[in-house]
Amino acid sequence: MKRVLVIAPHPDDEVLGCGGTIAGHVAAGDEVHLCVVTRAYPPEWTEEVIRIKRQEVNEASGILGIKETSFLDLPTVKLDTLPQKELNNAIARVVDAVKPDVVYLPHKGDLNRDHRLVFEAALVALRPLEGNTVSRILCYETLSETEWGIPDVESVFIPNVYLDIANTLETKLAAMSAYASELKEYPHPRSLEMLKVLAQKRGSEAGIAAAEAFMLVREIMR
Repeated sequence: MKRVLVIAPHPDDEVLGCGGTIAGHVAAGDEVHLCVVTRAYPPEWTEEVIRIKRQEVNEASGILGIKETSFLDLPTVKLDTLPQKELNNAIARVVDAVKPDVVYLPHKGDLNRDHRLVFEAALVALRPLEGNTVSRILCYETLSETEWGIPDVESVFIPNVYLDIANTLETKLAAMSAYASELKEYPHPRSLEMLKVLAQKRGSEAGIAAAEAFMLVREIMR
């Protein structure tokens, strides 16, 4: 059994980026933990909206079979107002508690700055120091963030790992349906239709029916 940690800057990033992979881990008997870094806050969001978003996370996690969710409750789209050390330490505490074998992160080139800061903080927490249990770190792509980032050689998402989600795609779509407040109408990238299209496209790149694509950051063979 592997211990898996998925780090999501915002609620729904975990489903958009690796929902099918999460369901696959669970089906294989792995233990999946989720860390949601940010939350909405008043007055930009009402207390009712904040409550609904937390409920959606829990519902989607139940569909995917996630064992435990850690909420860091840092301010969404305001991570750049915090000292970097605060974010580093918050993520490091989750890594220390979970002691994961595999970690999934947002891509460093995503449009949303929260995603980039979470990626950087996570790499600090995941440094290959003595006692670190992590053997594999992968970055996922997030529709409406990854493809809208700056398309230069420093930031572009270039997948080099593909995970077959043909048997878990419907579970991914069901989990995304739980995020009713985040779903959009086709052809918006955050629609069920586009999630399916992306899975099929990534699958075709690997010769399978449906896949999620990742960029490998580090793998330690033990």
